[in-house]
Amino acid sequence: MSSYRWVLVGAGALMSCVAVGAMFSLAIFLDPMATETGWSRSGLSSAMTLNFLVMGVGGFAWGAASDRFGTRIVVLIGAVVLGLGLVLASRATSLVGFQLTYGLLVGVAASAFFAPMIAAVSGWFDENRSLAVSLVSAGMGVAPMTISPLARWLITAYDWRTAMLLIGLLAWALLLPAALLVRRPAADAGSAGAAASAAGGGGPSVGAAFRSPQFLVLGLTFFACCAAHSGPIFHMVSYAIVCGIAPLAAVSIYSVEGLAGLGGRVLLGLLGDRYGAKPVLVAGLMVQALAIGSYTFVSSLGEFYALAVIFGTAYGGVMPLYAVLARDYFGQRILGTVFGAATMLSSIGMAIGPLFGGWVFDTFGNYAWLFIASSGLGLAAVAIALAFPSPRRERLQLA
Repeated sequence: MSSYRWVLVGAGALMSCVAVGAMFSLAIFLDPMATETGWSRSGLSSAMTLNFLVMGVGGFAWGAASDRFGTRIVVLIGAVVLGLGLVLASRATSLVGFQLTYGLLVGVAASAFFAPMIAAVSGWFDENRSLAVSLVSAGMGVAPMTISPLARWLITAYDWRTAMLLIGLLAWALLLPAALLVRRPAADAGSAGAAASAAGGGGPSVGAAFRSPQFLVLGLTFFACCAAHSGPIFHMVSYAIVCGIAPLAAVSIYSVEGLAGLGGRVLLGLLGDRYGAKPVLVAGLMVQALAIGSYTFVSSLGEFYALAVIFGTAYGGVMPLYAVLARDYFGQRILGTVFGAATMLSSIGMAIGPLFGGWVFDTFGNYAWLFIASSGLGLAAVAIALAFPSPRRERLQLA
């Protein structure tokens, strides 16, 4: 059984890579789609806005469903719907049809993997839990380096409709077998949450969990963290170009951030196992806030690269630690529901940053206030995270 745990981690990383990569590949399809169909870029981009909104609600719903019916059936449905959404979107003959198929179906399907698989994997680990959860999350960091280049190659070799159709078929080919590998956590996993579940009714109810101060701290920290980094991430390429960086080099800054985020997930996961999730999360949030604020002082490509490594490591590394804390506080039985709800709040935070950054630039002609405000939000996330109580003490009070 110990070896199977890491098979499940690999399956979770693959799922998150394919699902997130398929959704975010819309950025690669944007130019050829607009050129061929004549659909507006804003109209096409609105499909991504729908993705974020639907992902927020879907993450909560799928997390609750995984607690009730099991993770395997949830990810199987998600795999079917993701491939179906991509296939139907590739055949869309109108902008509204594309928005509904890609924006709704792909968004709701992509949200079926992260929270349920994080919950499933955490139930299989007592030791190395932070690392295991971080590796599942790392799949999202791999997505821009795999699915996006594949989409670009397929578009060049064929056309955007064929490319999107093939990615949909690939999603079915990879995700359906991976979903069949998923099992419920072993009853003797060794964790307090698994023991409580086996005893029947152990741990808090969903209602008690949502009313608890620790969920409030978890949700608000997750929200503030994502609201802080989403704007700088989304507008980083534009900001670099405004600073005089060549467009191709500006895009490479985003790639460096992504690579650093992948490494950050592993690094902070290892540190979380050794020193505890809370202190590592607080330290990561502090580094993130300071890095965001520092962007107001950079101008050269070398400075952008250096800061991208620090910023990417911080924002990528802290993300999986929220799931570890949720598991420590609430146990395994309702983890999918609780973490799904926290993910919904984080999605709302993610939706704020890009809109705010666009407004700042349109109003002031630069991004300075975006980085100042985002850094302030990052510091607020640090302050909220400091209110996290001791997981062991709080678990006893909740039980």
